[in-house]
Amino acid sequence: MDLLTPLLQQSAFSARVFHHGNLCHLVDFDPGATAGHLHLLKGGRLSCTLRDALVLDTDRPCALLFPRPSAHTLMPVGERGADLVCATLDLGFKTGGPLALALPECLVLYLDDTPNLLPTLQLLFDEAFSDRFARQAALDRLMEYFLIQAIRVVIDAGQIHSGIFAAMSDPRLARAVNAIHERPERGWTVELLAEQAGMSRARFAARFREQVGLAPLDYLTDWRLSVVRHQLRQGQPIKRIAAQVGYASPAALSRVFAQRLGLPPSDWLKQQAAI
Repeated sequence: MDLLTPLLQQSAFSARVFHHGNLCHLVDFDPGATAGHLHLLKGGRLSCTLRDALVLDTDRPCALLFPRPSAHTLMPVGERGADLVCATLDLGFKTGGPLALALPECLVLYLDDTPNLLPTLQLLFDEAFSDRFARQAALDRLMEYFLIQAIRVVIDAGQIHSGIFAAMSDPRLARAVNAIHERPERGWTVELLAEQAGMSRARFAARFREQVGLAPLDYLTDWRLSVVRHQLRQGQPIKRIAAQVGYASPAALSRVFAQRLGLPPSDWLKQQAAI
């Protein structure tokens, strides 16, 4: 059961490498930005703080993932500096994309603990520290692929203990979440979703809220609206979108959209175009 692909499809998912080489001075990252960051430490020693709290101080090769804009600082330790590949990430945070919101604020992966990431990482480092044609394009695509692999690793290892990725680690909840993702137009109730999970209504509702942090029908609404936002950006008419996500009319969809996001779909789309 693939629950990651729908999240990727509903998110503006892209990476752009902006640094590859030795870092020999402190770098601050602005919390007011609209992008997340992914930093790969190849060699040397690096210290990282998040809002002045120490995240790591290590010479072990590692990946530092900030899926949303976060005020963090990188500081090389020692005269050697730190060999890094750094990228900005657009996971759809500014448009409320589900992927950016599903991940923790910061994830650290030590690369010697994750050997299945090494082939992609080696390709990425080879590209970063060479001078080949189309290097930027290759680095960006490799970084996107590395990010997908890294998310797989943390899901499989059960390293995310809350949110939708935690639900993916529970086979019963995963069936219900998959049903929502595949058929958002259906008139889901808690009872119907509990049937998908093979659980009692009360047990399902409690377990879902415990793992995801939302009631099942609140998650259903959030998912529907993420589909709506994605379809609006694709230029789909609101009448067609309403039918695709289970609303009886464009007016009904617009009411829910405005309640959750503070403005109707047409105004939201204009706002996004201005960003």
